Amino acid sequence: MEKSYLEKIKETAAFIRAEVGELPKIGIILGTGLGDLVNHIEISKEIDYHSIPNFPVSTVEGHSGKLIFGNLGGKYIMAMQGRFHYYEGYDMKEVTFPVRVMKEIGVDTLFVSNAAGGMNKEFKVGDVMIITDHINLFPENPLRGKNYNELGPRFPAMTEAYSAALINMADDIAREDNIRLMHGVYVGTPGPTFETPAEYEYFHIIGGDAVGMSTVPEVIVANHAGMRVFGVSVITDLGGKDIKEVPTHEEVQKAAVKAQPVMTTVIKQMLARI
Repeated sequence: MEKSYLEKIKETAAFIRAEVGELPKIGIILGTGLGDLVNHIEISKEIDYHSIPNFPVSTVEGHSGKLIFGNLGGKYIMAMQGRFHYYEGYDMKEVTFPVRVMKEIGVDTLFVSNAAGGMNKEFKVGDVMIITDHINLFPENPLRGKNYNELGPRFPAMTEAYSAALINMADDIAREDNIRLMHGVYVGTPGPTFETPAEYEYFHIIGGDAVGMSTVPEVIVANHAGMRVFGVSVITDLGGKDIKEVPTHEEVQKAAVKAQPVMTTVIKQMLARI
C-alpha cells in the first residue's frame, strides 16, 4: 500500500535522525550560484539526496543535491545544497517536501536564497535584495489538496511571510558593515523560460521588484508550518522593455558568485545573533 504524505515525512525525518544524531533549529536553502556558503560551514555530516528515502533528486546544473549539517556563524545548522523546482517536473508537494522534513526534525527558522531578475530601476546586477514579500504566480499552490492539521492550518495567514525581526537584523548588519542591501517584492513564476520584456514590465506594475522560478512554494509551506523565514535574492540580470540583453544560465551563475561575499557576511552574522 502506498505511504501517505505524512508517513513519508515521518519516515524521512526518522532516517535523518538516525544518520545525524543532534538536530538543528536552523535550515538554509542554498540557491543558484550561492553554494559557496558551504565552504564556510564546519561540516559534521553530509547526506546525498539520492540516499534519503522519499527525497526527489535535483537535475539542475549548479545544484549539488546534498543535505549538509554543521556549524556556521557559531550556530548548528542544516543546509540544502540544491533545491527542487516546479519546472523540473516535480509537483508542489515534492518541491516543498524538504521543508516539511526540516520542520519535523525541529527546524523553526528558515533562510532561503535565490537568483532573480530585477525590474526595479534602482537595482544593479550583483545587488543583494532582502525579500520583504512575494507575489505567487505559480499555477499550483503547495497547500492544495488535503490539509493535515498536524502540519498547519487549512487557511494560513501570509501577512508576514518574511520575518520583520530577521529583516531588521539584516539591515542592522548592513548599516554596521556599510553593505549595500536592497529591499523588494519577489515574484515567483513557474519557468523555465526567462521573462519577456513585457512580462518584466507587467511584474513591476503589479508590485514586483525581482522575479525568479523558486522560493515562493517553500516559503508558503514554511509559513504553514509556523517557521520564521528570511529570504534573499541576488539580482543576476535586469529586464524591461528598454533592456535588450539576453540572460543566460551561465551569466546568472556568474552574477550570483559575484554577490557571494555579501550574502555570506550577512547570513553568518545573522546566525551569530540569532
